[in-house]
Amino acid sequence: MAESPEISREAISAMRRSYGEAGITESSINPDPITQFSLWLKEAAANSMIIEANAMVLSTLGQDGPSARTVLLKDVDKNGFTFFTNYQSDKSRQIQINPNVSLLFPWYPMERQVIVIGSASKIDQAESEKYFATRPWSSQIGALASSQSEVIDSRQVLEERFKELAEKYPQGSVVPKPENWGGYLVKPSSIEFWQGRYSRLHDRLRFNLSGSNWNLERLSP
Repeated sequence: MAESPEISREAISAMRRSYGEAGITESSINPDPITQFSLWLKEAAANSMIIEANAMVLSTLGQDGPSARTVLLKDVDKNGFTFFTNYQSDKSRQIQINPNVSLLFPWYPMERQVIVIGSASKIDQAESEKYFATRPWSSQIGALASSQSEVIDSRQVLEERFKELAEKYPQGSVVPKPENWGGYLVKPSSIEFWQGRYSRLHDRLRFNLSGSNWNLERLSP
């Protein structure tokens, strides 16, 4: 008898793992959350079990309700977290309505996650041009070929559009940045560092921005 493709409620509820002894404390965490984030990002990037350490879940809220998707972090500094996208995408339309967003970095193999709450705004076009020029040729062509989030008849439509643009802008030529493509900067108002601990007594240390200062607090798990 073939096994059922479905997974039972009991099997799902039984899924659990024991977390480690090592945690984070108020005395061990860096007083600058951006510096602390950069340290964790570097460690995540060095972990062979994490495929893309800079992958983050971007959550937005628009008139049609909440939405979430994975995007890639492309820069982080004292000003905030930068990612790039199509300005006509669903995420961009929602950000235009409500710039308040969250970023979640899920580093499961390290039993860590970081949650950033902040406000997103478009970066300078010159900076978007500069970054676009560094992208692989195929990614540049892909940005031109795709009208992100728009309904299309089939994948063939996308493939043919890509082929057409690849012939127009062969490898080695300058591919123009689409006018509707660019970056967003998420300026954080809070950054929470989560470290899994035994007995579900996880460590949650959250920085809240007050003026120009970061205040640290511990949250109950």
